[in-house]
Amino acid sequence: MFRKAAVPTVSNGSYLQGQANGKLSSLDSGQPAQEGKVVLKKKVTLLRGISIIIGTIIGAGIFISPKGILKNTGSVGMSLTVWTACGILSLFGALCYAELGTCIKKSGGHYTYILEAFGPLPAFVRVWVELLIIRPAATAVISLAFGRYILEPFFMQCEIPELAIKLITAVGITLVMVLNSTSVSWSARIQMFLTFCKLVAILIIIVPGVIQLIKGETQHFKNAFAGNDASVMGLPLAFYSGMYAYSGWFYLNFVTEEVENPEKNIPLAICISMIIVTVGYVLTNVAYFTTISAGELLLSKAVAVTFAERLMGNFSLAVPVFVALSCFGSMNGGVFAVSRMFFVASREGHLPEILSMIHVRKHTPLPAVIVLHPLTMIMLFNGDLYSLLNFLSFARWLFIGLVVAGLIYLRYKRPDMPRPFKVPLFIPALFSFTCLFMVALSLYSDPVNTGIGFAITLTGIPAYYLFIVWDNKPKWFRKLLGK
Repeated sequence: MFRKAAVPTVSNGSYLQGQANGKLSSLDSGQPAQEGKVVLKKKVTLLRGISIIIGTIIGAGIFISPKGILKNTGSVGMSLTVWTACGILSLFGALCYAELGTCIKKSGGHYTYILEAFGPLPAFVRVWVELLIIRPAATAVISLAFGRYILEPFFMQCEIPELAIKLITAVGITLVMVLNSTSVSWSARIQMFLTFCKLVAILIIIVPGVIQLIKGETQHFKNAFAGNDASVMGLPLAFYSGMYAYSGWFYLNFVTEEVENPEKNIPLAICISMIIVTVGYVLTNVAYFTTISAGELLLSKAVAVTFAERLMGNFSLAVPVFVALSCFGSMNGGVFAVSRMFFVASREGHLPEILSMIHVRKHTPLPAVIVLHPLTMIMLFNGDLYSLLNFLSFARWLFIGLVVAGLIYLRYKRPDMPRPFKVPLFIPALFSFTCLFMVALSLYSDPVNTGIGFAITLTGIPAYYLFIVWDNKPKWFRKLLGK
């Protein structure tokens, strides 16, 4: 099932293995294609790249509950400052990934960059945690929001049954998996449509908010920094909430090999997307505070719905639908991107070989998409999802900080590497320091959850030696692994 190195391209029924032999050159390497080889085609244009980033970043958080930042900062002014700072920090991180994506033209995102900079062990640990817990749990959480809000208009006067939410959520997850298994083009087209819906939803909030400001509704901004003082314990948690809301800017790097003209389109898509999202998020929060006080926002279960009910009357029924579409877009973008990480990890010999197979007619990494379905369903019906995300949210930023530190390391280790797009050195230095500082503070402020997450992450080390390094496995163990 696991192997030390990828094997040459072979035909096997409806699938062909994507690449061959260890660390692989990208599709842009200029090497002649092997006859009969099936590869993932370059179908991600600039517009589709922008839709992948925006469509994955904007999920349920900005519409449902931006109160995590307000709770941990203590004031309206400080919360808006953190929203802005998180947007700028995310832009810095995205620019670092733009450089990595233009000089390492291979899909896989975090996994590929850690593999290039630091070797196979930390890269395996990253993909191990992503496959087993982070991605299934994250997909299940965002899909639960989809299920709840798609049913909201039908249960206005009563509580939505939990079983109904989970059943419609399971249908949504299955639909996303089928879509990503069937067609790259259709997945990208639907992502573009859903991204348009997300931007319309944000404008539905921003425009009435601007009208409120013009009318002079600024009472909630008076003494904006007055309130509970932000503590050393609260600020890292506030930044966690903000950075989580912005997370998704790295997903285009998971599909680098499918991007047209990556040297130009990756940096452009990242910069355009981050500017749109940052401005949209800050203005959306400003719009909330034109109508809702800080205390009311902390008590609201769904801030966008509360805002719409006060200003829009019956039209507020459309808001849950837009939130559901937003969640579906995040599900689709996340599955589309992360399946490529599993595809590349399998191609490098770190995951079962079948995950690097491509459907010969549909040109989709079908096994790498489908592997997420049973794991996500297990999380959906059995897992304590929010605890899992709390355990492992630090792991995401630990590895992202490690990736950006790897960019600095590669500047010295491989100075002659072609870099069509290059960022000033202070940007990766500041971003990696911020990520690692947040991780350290979270270990101090919430040692139980982050400690459990750290322990789960460390299980990847024995797994690496067991599945990858250990050559002389007994026959019964090989049979157990399907060899």
